[in-house]
Amino acid sequence: MDDDAKKTALRMIPYGLYVLTSRNGAGDVAAATVNWATQTAFDPPLVVVGVKTDSGAYAMIKDSGAFALNMLGKGHHGQAFTFFKPAELADGKISGEPFRDGATGSPILDCAIAHVECKVASVVEQGDHHVVLGEVVGAGVAQAPDGRPDQAILTLADLGDNIFYGG
Repeated sequence: MDDDAKKTALRMIPYGLYVLTSRNGAGDVAAATVNWATQTAFDPPLVVVGVKTDSGAYAMIKDSGAFALNMLGKGHHGQAFTFFKPAELADGKISGEPFRDGATGSPILDCAIAHVECKVASVVEQGDHHVVLGEVVGAGVAQAPDGRPDQAILTLADLGDNIFYGG
């Protein structure tokens, strides 16, 4: 396989940016910027997300059995970069971002333009990121989009010419 061609071709997949959050029964939280996410079914509504296996977010999802995808809107560059680093819970905020608990206990960021809450349906344990299949059990829209909803989301490309994922 031509490694350069593989990398270039895989980087052509467009990526939205989301902050995946989870909270366990002990009250610990995890939050991480993720971009390998998509809807996979309408009935029941299902989403999948690729989560790095050595991350705190992955451990928290496995422990809690639930997670939320907080959608970042255009202009939320700072929040995307904030959650590239391990999250810290202090003063009722996650890495400085206010939140509330969702129905599953997963944190819903106040800055998110929308969110979905999911209960873990299954996990595919392959590679350095495992695929978590979640059944959507809750959703909210904090800011109605102007135009197409899929164009309201912050994308990896919005972060600049030197930020890539995939390949």
